Amino acid sequence: MTQRSPARIAVLDDWQSVASDVVEWSVLNSIGEVTFLHEFPADTDSMAARLQSFDVICVMRERSSFDEALLSQLPHLKLLVTGGMRNAAIDVKAAGKLGIQVCGTDSYKHAAPELTWALIMGITRNLVDEANALRSGQWQMGLGSDLHGKTLGILGLGSIGKWIARYGQAFGMNVIAWSENLTAEAAAESGVTYVSKQQLFEQSDVLSVHLVLSDRSRGLVNAQALSWMKPSAYLINTARGPIVDEAALIETLQQRRIAGAALDVFAIEPLPAEHPFRTLDNVLATPHIGYVTENNYRTFFSQMIEDIQAWDAGEPIRVFA
Repeated sequence: MTQRSPARIAVLDDWQSVASDVVEWSVLNSIGEVTFLHEFPADTDSMAARLQSFDVICVMRERSSFDEALLSQLPHLKLLVTGGMRNAAIDVKAAGKLGIQVCGTDSYKHAAPELTWALIMGITRNLVDEANALRSGQWQMGLGSDLHGKTLGILGLGSIGKWIARYGQAFGMNVIAWSENLTAEAAAESGVTYVSKQQLFEQSDVLSVHLVLSDRSRGLVNAQALSWMKPSAYLINTARGPIVDEAALIETLQQRRIAGAALDVFAIEPLPAEHPFRTLDNVLATPHIGYVTENNYRTFFSQMIEDIQAWDAGEPIRVFA
């Protein structure tokens, strides 16, 4: 009987250098050797040279792209594991043609909604400016906006959108929602009022985006939609950057046609150094940390290990269709 060589396992996208400590990777010692690679995503040729000797690669959400051009240059790759059960940066069809199994993980469901609400509180109460002012010796820089009695608009009443609706209701807000598939009956089940797209943008004091990125949702928050918003309104996006037309939003913010925006996601990530979102004083921006929490990382990495163990046993789990 021929004994299989130990697998070479790479863990990518560990931008905070925490992956090795979140879970116990040594349980994979009987399967192969785990290597943690901390370089940022690079061009296809650089990624191919860096990864071509690995049998198993673990990736974090959509930080690194695995398209057909890259996958075809990884002759040893047999298993690609991602955090979460959705990763638009992986060409699953191409992987299948090349005989590469793609598996995912569950996620901690509260991380993104909690970050969304933190951004809503942060932007409406000027928390960053006030905290920085206090550090510099100043005191009470401006007036915050209230939430109680205001209207919270939710663009996409899915699992995360429903949590945001609950938070808004707990704060005494009137909650409205719209998406192309939403019905008045489905909205009412969550105590939310169904409105049209234009009404959502016109009536919301805080408008939070919670759609999945698709051809249909890309650029949905465009110049026209932004023009419908109140001058006192805030836009929140913790879903995906390309759902919002960035050029239109930048112009809207520069001309102060809305009060501000709180953003955790961007069209290009990491956000370019000279991007206006880094300097506009009516933007609160965070570096895509909606899913970057202890519980979520523990879920991701522990289930990545389970995926590798199941694959090694010939019974893969959480397989991408």
